[in-house]
Amino acid sequence: MTDLTAALRALHHGRRPDDPLILPGPWDAGSARMLADAGFPALATPSAGIAASLGVADGEVPADEMFAVVARIARAVPVPVSADLEDGYGLPPAELVERLLESGAVGCNLEDTDRHTGGMVDAREQADRLAAVRAAAGDALFVNARIDSYLHGAPAEDALERARLYAAAGADCVFPILAPPERLAEIGKAAGLPVNSIAKGDEFTPTRLGELGATRITFGPGLHRRTMAALATIAGDLR
Repeated sequence: MTDLTAALRALHHGRRPDDPLILPGPWDAGSARMLADAGFPALATPSAGIAASLGVADGEVPADEMFAVVARIARAVPVPVSADLEDGYGLPPAELVERLLESGAVGCNLEDTDRHTGGMVDAREQADRLAAVRAAAGDALFVNARIDSYLHGAPAEDALERARLYAAAGADCVFPILAPPERLAEIGKAAGLPVNSIAKGDEFTPTRLGELGATRITFGPGLHRRTMAALATIAGDLR
């Protein structure tokens, strides 16, 4: 386990409910440097933000290009970087872990939506894949297991069952994307792990999400979109 991995793992534990870990999402080396210089202790790349910065839709960035972007980000900053690797690009677990660690990242998101079919991977099949990733990585990688039950309209019990299975498989954190904030604590209890929530806007501030059970807050492509909106305003003023 590297010092950066240990630091990332430690940031998820011992937190007060009103102080969740804020992990902003850089899409390139420049945005990563800016966020690290602002004092954030770790960063989490968003696949959708990186895709948008490359001019393609989310899910259309080839694995080689995604790892190259992640490597540039990780080289640019002294803080731990976690990478959104979508569904793992079909790579064997050992190769996925090797390429991720070679990039300099020390954490990853792995989701249970199949990018080819658009449907959810069977829960036990996904748990087996997470277990294989854990076996290949040992403790060198912080694994954030994304749970897409709410994204697909599955019953709430599906999210709880996946949380249990993924925790047993060796995940470090679970990420029930689009889960209602009031369900976060229940999911965290089922997993016995930290819970990632995506930022929800003014109604549910990071502090409020922390009080409801979120250990860490990420932003998906939100920061990239806000930056592009600011640039559009600047461009309009220039004209």
